[in-house]
Order: sequence, then structure tokens, then C-alpha cells
Amino acid sequence: MSRYDATEDPLCYPGTQVLRNKANLRDQEELDQFEQLMFLTRSEEALPGGDLDYGHYKRIHHHFFQDVYDWAGLPREIRTAKGGNWFCYPEYTDAQMTTLFNQLANEDHLTSLEDPEEFAPRAAHYIAEINAVHPFREGNGRCQLTLLNILLDISGFEMNEDLIEPDQFMSAMVASFHANNDPLTRAILAMME
Repeated sequence: MSRYDATEDPLCYPGTQVLRNKANLRDQEELDQFEQLMFLTRSEEALPGGDLDYGHYKRIHHHFFQDVYDWAGLPREIRTAKGGNWFCYPEYTDAQMTTLFNQLANEDHLTSLEDPEEFAPRAAHYIAEINAVHPFREGNGRCQLTLLNILLDISGFEMNEDLIEPDQFMSAMVASFHANNDPLTRAILAMME
């Protein structure tokens, strides 16, 4: 997994970039494997219910990562970046996420968009914006894909996970961070085929 750049992080074991975890794993590879195993285990269970708002999104994160981190479902409290690109500062996270989910609700969670060519760019917009906020210390990408899957499902579309090209999707997310949502829109359309 790609590691984050972060300011001094009290969530990490002292002198490391390894996040404190419930299994007390101090090796990053072991933690990555444990985290993915717990995520996949929780993925077999029903998601928590909710109104598809920011509170619901935090409960989804908690659901997936409750076995790994004490702070599962809580917004991050430190400034982080990937590849030198800083995400939303934590003091603005709650306001930004609340605004985004309110806007999504005002668009009826995209359920009125029956054409994939209309749905994909709007979904790309919201996934890109949530990615730029990056509300959690870890697990953002998996929660974003879960949200995308929910939006597809309630709009009558299906996500074919076999059609997700991880490298292409990651490149699309990076492009969206630099205000180019076209690759992400194409990646979403490809998943819908």
C-alpha cells in the first residue's frame, strides 16, 4: 500500500510510520495483510444502515476497520499528503464532508440519472471531492469504492469489480486530485460495463 506523508502522528508507534493497531503489529507488511483480511471479512457482512450522509459514511468506515483501529470511523486529526499533495486540513474535514453529502442528497444521490454517460461524471465528481478531503487516517480508497458501489446500486446500475484496473483507477484518482475528472469518469464507465 502507498504510505502517507504526515506530520508527527500520535496514531503511529513512536519512531515509525506504522499505525497503532489492535493486533499490536509493528511491521507495515504484516499490518497491511491483517488490515486487508479484516476488511474482507467485514465486507461479507451487511453494511450499516443510514441516510447516505456523512454520519453514515463514518459508520461504514467503522464497520470495515473496527477490528484493526480504535479510531475507526473517526475523522483524522493530523495533516496528511500523498506524493507531496496535501489533503484537506483536518480542521475543515467535517464541514467539507457535510457539505459534499448535502450536495449529493440535493442531487437525490444521483438516482435520477438513468444514463451511464450522465451518472459517471457526477459520481466521479463526488468520489474525487471526497478523496481530496480524505477524512480518515487510513482506508479512504476502500470507503470511496464502497460509496461508489452504493450509488451505482441505488441508481439501478451494477459495479463489475472484475473490471476495476487498480493502477488505472489510482492514476485516475491522482488526475482527479489535479482537477481532471475525465480519467475517473472513464474508469467508472468501464466498471459499469
